[in-house]
Amino acid sequence: MTAASVLPEAAAGALAGRRVALPESRALEVFAGLLERRGAEVWRCPLIAIHDSPDRTAIEAWLHRAIEAPFDRLIFLTGEGFTRLTGFARSAEREDAWLAAVARTPTLVRGPKPGRAMKPFGVRPDAIAATPTTEGIIETLSGQDWAGQDRAGQHLAGQRIGVQLYGAEPNRRLLEFLEQSGAEVFPVWPYRYADAAETGCVTGLIEALIAGEVDAIAFTSQAQVRRLLAVARADDRHDALRAALEGTVVAAIGPVVAEELRTHGISPAVVPEGRYFMKPLVSALTRHLRAAA
Repeated sequence: MTAASVLPEAAAGALAGRRVALPESRALEVFAGLLERRGAEVWRCPLIAIHDSPDRTAIEAWLHRAIEAPFDRLIFLTGEGFTRLTGFARSAEREDAWLAAVARTPTLVRGPKPGRAMKPFGVRPDAIAATPTTEGIIETLSGQDWAGQDRAGQHLAGQRIGVQLYGAEPNRRLLEFLEQSGAEVFPVWPYRYADAAETGCVTGLIEALIAGEVDAIAFTSQAQVRRLLAVARADDRHDALRAALEGTVVAAIGPVVAEELRTHGISPAVVPEGRYFMKPLVSALTRHLRAAA
């Protein structure tokens, strides 16, 4: 039995004749390669770039607090966030102290990606959220014993909790939950999103979507969704783009991105179940496009 017969969605030529738009930046070529090996024509248009936060002083102060007066708990929302914080610690010549602090602090992560980012540094999370969403974190904090002791029914009151956020997202839902639970919250934003593609490139993608020249578009972050819609809005094409996306296969890498799309009235047709990475996304997208052929 061949690999192609076991996993028909991975067969060469499975996406022949299909054009898929990718707004991805960091792993664009990896993502594109997965699709091109299946025969797809890939439209590369990286919408967002990721940069270290310019507020180095605030981040180093947060790291100093985490090292010298360790938090009662740490929460990492993204692997990128943990990696960037470790980079800031390295620049301040405090990487070993930072990793030691993480190792001795009960740590919760939103999904498997932060845990994978932590592994090469010799640390690991104590728990992964029930689902890789803000609500999943809240559910886990509310009920799961993940801090190495019996906390059933106990409140978060009086606990000092370090929370890694991202972009310029305040994540009010999570912060308000922690504050209303009586915790003292210490948020940190180690990276920022910035526009990556020139507006002309984005406009060209929008025109192709409206013209029906793209079979599918696959989003891997909320920021990509917002940038695409913001450029369309600036060109007075927001309504036309939304209408066009109704006839385009829209894929989201996971529930967080899917919810962002729904917030803007866009229903994703493809969201992988259980594992929210590029390979499962490509497999789910391939199956969907093959079934619709």
